Amino acid sequence: MLNERPVLGFIPTKDFARARAFYVGLLGLEEVSADAFALFVKANGISIRIFLAGEFTPAAYTILGWSVTDMVQTVAAMNAVGIVFEQYAYLEQDAAGIWTAPNGARVAWFKDPDGNTLSLSQS
Repeated sequence: MLNERPVLGFIPTKDFARARAFYVGLLGLEEVSADAFALFVKANGISIRIFLAGEFTPAAYTILGWSVTDMVQTVAAMNAVGIVFEQYAYLEQDAAGIWTAPNGARVAWFKDPDGNTLSLSQS
């Protein structure tokens, strides 16, 4: 039914200026439009609506992630622009914050300015 329809992601924010600086300025997503209610961006053709949510508690899990081809290079490039990757006590991660799953997939997590958890993964 919906397999042929475009996907739209949603991310809450408390502050559009910080969200724009992060998602457009640091991550390099394409800004499509903005109004008083939402900032629309695209990531490789996928639309994401970053909406003004007021006060909220960020989810305790990943809300959006990207598949990358070179985890080490991508993490290093993101570190170079000031993005810090999370370290979780319950996972065995390397110094860069990269966790290798039992199946060999690699994952690293980071947060946006509102505390939303985002991730990178490499299979």
